[in-house]
Amino acid sequence: MSSSTSSSKPSSKTASKPGETFRLNRWLAECGVCSRRDADALIRGGEVRVNGEFCTDLSRRIDPASDVVEHRGKAMRRSSQRIYLMLNKPSGYVVSRRDEFARQTIYDLLPESAANLSYAGRLDKNSEGLLLLTNDGELINGLTHPSRKVEKVYRAQINRRLNRQELDSLRGGVRIEGGVTQSAGVFVKSSTENGMTLKIVITEGRKRQIRQMLEAVGARVLSLKRLQFGSLVLKDLPPGRWRPLTPAEIRGLKYLAERHPA
Repeated sequence: MSSSTSSSKPSSKTASKPGETFRLNRWLAECGVCSRRDADALIRGGEVRVNGEFCTDLSRRIDPASDVVEHRGKAMRRSSQRIYLMLNKPSGYVVSRRDEFARQTIYDLLPESAANLSYAGRLDKNSEGLLLLTNDGELINGLTHPSRKVEKVYRAQINRRLNRQELDSLRGGVRIEGGVTQSAGVFVKSSTENGMTLKIVITEGRKRQIRQMLEAVGARVLSLKRLQFGSLVLKDLPPGRWRPLTPAEIRGLKYLAERHPA
């Protein structure tokens, strides 16, 4: 594979000082395990040890200089380099490090050096498109936090033509698992008697959200592809391939992750 990783030096903003302590969830994010919110789930689920003892206390603070934090038996250390990759996920791959059914995962498409990278937002097995992977847990946390309202853009091909009322329902909000969706951008790109191609823009990130939204108005998704995540655009990256982000792309994502919520 001709793609390669790219990294940038950690900023002074995240560099730890002697004696500095961190909330446990933040330290897991700093080590690139996952976002802070996902780290809370790991802690509650008893998957994290501190100094050999399982810790389920979400308020626990640790000192990296003296405390040993382990996740699944592996000691967590913050990488000295930050890595940022974009993957064009093909259909049929699971967005997970491990799969209990031995299905192919996105990590089968990545180099060994990317094995510990985390992803910002999932795509289900049958969906395609842009995935951001990085060991910058704070960036993932910022981009996926609901208050940031980072836009995700999808192309959906569906099995029937929707009428104006159904399209307006999608735009205004429909009831899915977890409650009514927030307003969304829904644009008709093409239409035939047997189906439609839609461009859908959302700022939420619920499980199977686009599929559930379309099911709520009586349509079935035939194909679904994420084209954009925040300022990051998939463009012409071939399916199954990955590339490092450019410095400009990294700066754009960090701006979105760090901006003050509206």
